Amino acid sequence: MNNNHVSKIFPGKGLPDFDKITPKEINKNIPILLKELNYDLEVFEENVQRKLVNEASFSWDELIGGLHNVEKRLRWSWGVVSHLYGVSNSPELREVYSSQQPEIVRFSNRLGQSKIIFKALTKILEDNKTYLNTAQKRIIKSELLSMKNKGVGLDGKEQDLFNSNSERLAKLSTSFSDNVLDATNEWKLLLVKKSEIAGLPKRSLEQMAKAAKNDSTYRSEDKYVFTADDGPWLLTLDIPTYISFITYSENRSIRELIYKAYVSRASKGTKSNEPLIEEILELRRYQSKLLGYENWANLSLASKMANNTNEVEKLLEELRVAALPAAKAEIKRLQDFASKESNREFNDFAPWDISFWSEKLRQNLFDLNQEELREWFPLPQVLDGLFKLCERLFDIYIKPEDKEYPKWHEDVQLFKVLDRNGAKISSFYLDPYSRPESKRGGAWMDECLTKEKLEDGSFVLPVAYLICNQTPPINNTPSLMSFDEVRTLFHEFGHGLQHMLTKVDYPQAAGINNIEWDAVELPSQFMENWCLDDRTIHEIAKHWETNESLSDDDINKLRLNQTFNSGLSTLRQIHFALTDIRLHCSWKRNSDVNPDDLRRDIAKNTCVLQPISEDKFLCAFSHIFAGGYSAGYYSYKWAEVLSADAYSRFEEAGLDNELEIRKIGNLFKDTVLSLGGSKDPAEVFKLFRGRSPSTKALIRHSGLISNIK
Repeated sequence: MNNNHVSKIFPGKGLPDFDKITPKEINKNIPILLKELNYDLEVFEENVQRKLVNEASFSWDELIGGLHNVEKRLRWSWGVVSHLYGVSNSPELREVYSSQQPEIVRFSNRLGQSKIIFKALTKILEDNKTYLNTAQKRIIKSELLSMKNKGVGLDGKEQDLFNSNSERLAKLSTSFSDNVLDATNEWKLLLVKKSEIAGLPKRSLEQMAKAAKNDSTYRSEDKYVFTADDGPWLLTLDIPTYISFITYSENRSIRELIYKAYVSRASKGTKSNEPLIEEILELRRYQSKLLGYENWANLSLASKMANNTNEVEKLLEELRVAALPAAKAEIKRLQDFASKESNREFNDFAPWDISFWSEKLRQNLFDLNQEELREWFPLPQVLDGLFKLCERLFDIYIKPEDKEYPKWHEDVQLFKVLDRNGAKISSFYLDPYSRPESKRGGAWMDECLTKEKLEDGSFVLPVAYLICNQTPPINNTPSLMSFDEVRTLFHEFGHGLQHMLTKVDYPQAAGINNIEWDAVELPSQFMENWCLDDRTIHEIAKHWETNESLSDDDINKLRLNQTFNSGLSTLRQIHFALTDIRLHCSWKRNSDVNPDDLRRDIAKNTCVLQPISEDKFLCAFSHIFAGGYSAGYYSYKWAEVLSADAYSRFEEAGLDNELEIRKIGNLFKDTVLSLGGSKDPAEVFKLFRGRSPSTKALIRHSGLISNIK
């Protein structure tokens, strides 16, 4: 079954024509697409059922390939819609996305609950154990587990209830995300006095003045000039603006104001996420019970490296014990320094003081002004250095795409990745800048196209989306990156490398597919380590005007800074991870403890400064309530153990030993980056490292080595 018009909008292959995929076309064509897919699924099930009745055997291409063909077009089509929802949000797109999502969930459930397909998958696994390779077995077992967790074993009213709950959960997650975006965009404060912007860097003032000019509320005011020097300046919760203000503003009362606004996002009024959180958690708990799990955490861990919640808590506790004494000492040092510098007892040291006084102390200890160093990290130069690192480690070459290509915003670029012989092996889109009015915050990598071997022997080459939210260019000045933004770019590029350098021909296990969630951060966190590699930092850090290299003295300061307040940063991640796992393991709706109470109880042992009353962090914890990290946020720390240990192999060889670095880099490419989900991640790690992972490298890198007995 086919429809030429739908095929033009959602062909299920190639680069999307973003300009044509409008809310109107989405609304018109998704229902037609789903009608086609339901017909295709019916035909596929009929053919499979016929073979089951005749007790005929299935070939891999016939069953797994046929199933993939049914799934692929939906994944491509709704994947594009979801991508645009994240990077080009609008009221029209939001309405269409919300209205079409239930039907997408229904089709996904119907596919995942096909008893015919489940029986056929079970049969091909049992009949062909001798002939299936490791990757094929993993793909089938993963598909069977996924179908189990989508309710294939349920019948009648239980399945109907499971399906309605799935639709409701999807709706709640979308609403959660919308509420966070709206709350972030709605809060604003116009600053008109010089005393209100004291301490802020020129770059931030330029951006805030531009924001004020672009805001319809203020741009018609004749009394304003909208310049960095004279204002006015619009303070918002956009990440670049928020981080700059909370770090550099000398106006403590406004720091307090914006901090409280930020940590209380989406917690008030009709768009409060508090009732959504309780409903999401309760529905997840109920869904897991229907599927035979004790709780949602156990359901989540069924497809991860960690075997149970005890393993997760053991890892987090090991890191917590190492981090807590350091974090307490770091807060004490900040308080003492603040008291000394301000000539008063800082007994009321508060969360909105941490970033400000940390930056002051950093400058005092290391003579390091991170804001001034931005001029040495222009995006084009950072990209050039990143690409040279990839050439050095992985024997690949990255060039801007020289042909015409579709894109969703003028800031977007497409790059191609070439092998040592100059053959194109993959591509990636880069969308680097913050657009708070239409683009959700944070940074992420997603799939545009996945590697796949076609019937004629040709290949679909992988294409990645790499999305960041850094400071945009202003006038003739390029995007000048903070070092944190540099690390974020390297992080997301690590995800992209695993997607783009895969050598797995099966799309179900190519790139990041079929990789256990708590291992998927390994390549991304591994790449962060290279930001301060001697050769790499000299290549990425050059002044945007003079091309002068960053001095060795400043580079050393950045290295010293890597363990600055590492106890606090480690403890922060542990706090998030423990809150996530316990919410999904032990919280129940009818108990006397609400989710915020549970989080605050955990904070007693994972936070040095306790959360203030306005802190409703959970209401903006999109990772677990609107993303894929529910009962999986611990994955960042789990994978950080893997990534630190992986990088330590390069350290052991000597980072200045170029021949060994290239050799080990290629081994990393041929194992971690190439094998995707075709093998167990523990086995992949051993293939690279020669042994199981250890936490010692991470604790050493974090500067917490003194706490190891």
